[in-house]
Amino acid sequence: MSTRTILLVALAAGVLGVVAGLAVNGPGPLLRTELGQRALQGAMEAVAPPAPDGLAVARRGEPVPAITLPGLDGDPRTLPADFDGRPLLVNLWASWCGPCIDEMPELDRFAAAQGGDGIQVVGIALDDRDAVVEFLQRIPVRYPILLDAPGPRDSGVQLGNARGVLPYTALVSADGRLLKQRIGPFTDGELDGWARIGD
Repeated sequence: MSTRTILLVALAAGVLGVVAGLAVNGPGPLLRTELGQRALQGAMEAVAPPAPDGLAVARRGEPVPAITLPGLDGDPRTLPADFDGRPLLVNLWASWCGPCIDEMPELDRFAAAQGGDGIQVVGIALDDRDAVVEFLQRIPVRYPILLDAPGPRDSGVQLGNARGVLPYTALVSADGRLLKQRIGPFTDGELDGWARIGD
């Protein structure tokens, strides 16, 4: 057995151990840190299939590719251009995702606190339009929601979520660069510290 094969098997076992630990014990304090998130993101990228040919994928510190998706009203919006000049917090979610639902009140609170010149929160539902509309009637939010279909070329993959884990959040600078990524939900009050630009 080659050294490369042994290293790949060890890496895959380590990732499976992390995933199993998360499933049994929850995210734990390490994954609530930037260091923990970077380690998790790196481990997931290492075992993710390569991005489809021709698909632009954001990398930390680099410009986010233009992503055009319909809003709930059917009108297309393009990230990050349609929100030019404002940092963006892009949250990918689905109506069937329990942790996504749990964090939506925190996202809504944060969005409302930003006013007209703070960070713009944008939700992208990887879900069926009717399910999203029904969900938002029960749990309304005050930030724009765009729609996408989950798959190997979806907007989450373009924003660096190679494994398609939900919820997933990306922080984008006012000039369109990917600053931070977060796998997993935010707890009450946690978003304010995480979204500080420059941290």
